[in-house]
Amino acid sequence: MSQPIEQFTHHFRNEHRQIRDTLLALGEAFRNRDRKAIRARLEECTRFTGPHFRYEEEALYPALVPMFGRDYIDGLLEEHDLGIDASRRLSELAEHKALSQREVEEAQHLIQQMLPHVSGCDGLAIMMEVVPEAEVDRVLHARKRAQQENLDLLTWAEGLRHFR
Repeated sequence: MSQPIEQFTHHFRNEHRQIRDTLLALGEAFRNRDRKAIRARLEECTRFTGPHFRYEEEALYPALVPMFGRDYIDGLLEEHDLGIDASRRLSELAEHKALSQREVEEAQHLIQQMLPHVSGCDGLAIMMEVVPEAEVDRVLHARKRAQQENLDLLTWAEGLRHFR
């Protein structure tokens, strides 16, 4: 395996682990109705997912279109749409002074909707092993640029998201 693909796989898998763990901690914070922890975990999650979603959409997904076809990639983009919408709603819920049981359950449902994308998307790393090294380098460059700009998920989605 080439160094770029090893580097990509390492970063990609660790990012998914970080997002998974933050989403699980966010769910726990909602269950505990811990407003301080809810806001902290939500801020972490949108901070991690902003650059991650961005380089996926700007470089990774286009690199995989020839392999998977446009329909599958459109499905991944729809999952991103759901994640963005869920993050907006979770942000609204985080502002409530007191959370009802119904709101806690809604937050849990939103988080549960996002987790399958995290686990399923992680499997794309094995498909990148057969992508030309120059394309992997392009994805890594897009990742670096997205991290340097460091836009949280909602800022990026509302201002710069353009792959759709």
